[in-house]
Amino acid sequence: MFLERTLAYGSVARRNQDDWTEIALRALAEGGLQAVAIEPLAARAGATKGSVYHHFPNREALLKATVERWEREHTEKVIELVESGRTPREKLRTLFTVVLDQTRKGSVEMALQAGAGNEVIAPVLQRVTEKRIGYLTELFGQLGFGEAQARKRALIAFSLYLGQAQMWTTLPGLVEPVLDEAVQVLTQRSDQAAVAHNA
Repeated sequence: MFLERTLAYGSVARRNQDDWTEIALRALAEGGLQAVAIEPLAARAGATKGSVYHHFPNREALLKATVERWEREHTEKVIELVESGRTPREKLRTLFTVVLDQTRKGSVEMALQAGAGNEVIAPVLQRVTEKRIGYLTELFGQLGFGEAQARKRALIAFSLYLGQAQMWTTLPGLVEPVLDEAVQVLTQRSDQAAVAHNA
């Protein structure tokens, strides 16, 4: 549902920038990039176009503010939350738990991936991807992997996330919980595997 706020006598509350980016994020999850258009968003929110234009001069400005909000909430705030974990392994598990739960609640991620060629989305998506892979690389480094191997594990972990996100969108009935198995496989070093094999 889109944001619904009313004042006395049934008048519609004046929406601020955060309201409109929230509405745009929900539209993005439901209908993809093309759903983020000022007139349909205003109509669905029961507002006038002028209410949107009061805060954003055009669609590109609204879209930019929306994807930057997504960047803050789905990357920066997630990393802050994960950092409360005590061990690198615990942090990795928390990270997967949080991001996969967010993916189940809406497919903003997939909508942005599909719109990666858009000039507004592209730089934000690039920045977010680099930040996420960089953070994952740090976690794997803390788990004892060398720099090159940590980077490879980070890329595998990020690919797993995108694959799960895609399946939640297109084939939700086939998705199975793989969190524990994923963390176990991703955090196992070759020397540990050799010991387990010879035991």
